[in-house]
Parts: sequence; C-alpha cells; structure tokens
Amino acid sequence: MPTLRSTLARVAQQEDINFLLTNRIPRRLATRFIGWFSRIENPVVRDLSIATWRLFTDIDLSEARQARFRSLHEMFIRQLKEGVRPADPDPAILASPSDAIVGAHGTVERGQVLQVKGFPYPLRDLLGDEAEAARYEGGSYVTLRLTSAMYHRFHAPHDLRVESVTYISGDTWNVNPIALKRVERLFCKNERAPIRARLADTGHAITLVPVAAILVASIRLSFLDAELDLREAGPRRIACDVPLRKGEEMGWFQHGSTIVVFAPPGFCLHEGVREGDTIRAGQALMRLPG
Repeated sequence: MPTLRSTLARVAQQEDINFLLTNRIPRRLATRFIGWFSRIENPVVRDLSIATWRLFTDIDLSEARQARFRSLHEMFIRQLKEGVRPADPDPAILASPSDAIVGAHGTVERGQVLQVKGFPYPLRDLLGDEAEAARYEGGSYVTLRLTSAMYHRFHAPHDLRVESVTYISGDTWNVNPIALKRVERLFCKNERAPIRARLADTGHAITLVPVAAILVASIRLSFLDAELDLREAGPRRIACDVPLRKGEEMGWFQHGSTIVVFAPPGFCLHEGVREGDTIRAGQALMRLPG
C-alpha cells in the first residue's frame, strides 16, 4: 500500500506540476520567506518543519555532527562528523567539492557549455567576464547538482589559493532537471558567485561557480566575512588571497543548488564519473594534466 511519502514524491515528480509549484510562484518572495521561516527556533515550528521536510526527501542525518538542531535552517547547513568526507589524497586528482548528482559535463567548445543535452549556454554569460571565459576554451567542465536532502557544504577540491569572488545577482529559478530542460540559459539567469582559484603546486587556474536557486538564494563563503544574497546589487568582484587545503570548507548553500567546476585544457573527467551518478565531497572528479 502506498505511503503518504511515496504518494507525495510521485506527485512532485510529475513534470508539469513540479514546474508549476517551483517556478510559477513569486520566487524571490518565497525565497525570502523561507529564509526567515527556516531560522525560527521555536521547538514546535522546528519539529513540524523538519518532519514535513522529511516527508518529501530521503534526508539522512546519521552523519551529522549534532543530533538535534535549533531550527530548520541549522539542519540544512549541518556539518558532518569528522572524517566522513575525506578528500582524495592523490595530488593528481581534483576532488569533488560537494555531495552531488553529476550533471552535464564535457569540453568547452566555441565558448559554449551544456546545461543539459541540446541546451547550450555561453560561458561568458555565466562568469560575467569574456576574458575569464576564454581561459577555459578547450578545457573541461562538470555540473554538480545538490539536492535538498544532501549535505550542503562545499570544500576545496585541491590545495589552492582563492584569488577572487565575483558576485552576480540574479533570479532564483529551480535548478532541478525539469527546469533545466525548459528554461534556456538558466544558470546564467540565477544568482551566482564564480570563485577563481589557482592550484598551489601547479599554478593551474580553476573556477567553481556556485549557483543559487529558489529557497536558497544565499551563498555563504567561509573565507569571506560577508554573506552574498539576492538583495545585493551585482555584479561585483571581491579580490582575495586565501590559501585553502584540499578538503577544507569553502562555504555552503542553505537548501540545495548547483556548482559548476571549470578547469583549463589538459584536465579530464575521472573515468569513474558518469552523468546521473551520485558523488560525494572529496571523491575523485577530474585528473590533472600529465
């Protein structure tokens, strides 16, 4: 006999219904409301909110550092127990920055990358800088989608030095597969924060692009003393000089979203990574040249 949870999941997976519920609503208003509501620390509100959320997701809290949470928001941005996401120690490996489902990936060709099959978008529009986009012509990219049930923090994929963050204000479209197949250039429309870094040992430049989405339009970067959210105007570039060790926390989303990773020519996707697979933070994502 179907459970309430399985029934709700089936309804949510109907493409037309899902798209209507997550995109044909006042997205910014909904995002701001949930941002406020999720921080309420009243025990009754907290417990009902978490129980309701668990009806719709397969969230696993067994790896969480704490057993109880003060609010729904604290559950979303939970930290994990020490050592449960070890970074691949091989210096020839660029690790996944987050838990995610692997999405579109491949080679940057003529300044274009794929959102999903048949939906290309210009890299310069995503990064907000034509010269920066040109740096990755012929290079590799991979899209990592964080679901609402996943661990929401992301980490340095290698020993590196962060050189800049560019905050680009935007919309809050849902970034699930249903929306990606219907909304062209979706990642270029949403709020995002390209993080430009350079690998410590080799000097290769890489860029990570956290893309915010509905209910999550606030990207927190651990190495910046500022919160980036859709209320701020953009784009604006923040110069940095921050060294991070492989696996060290870089920041978090409040709900679930996407990170697109770009690497220059010579990098290649690790042979164990395939579209549709689930990957964990710290696992092998790309191989460095040579």
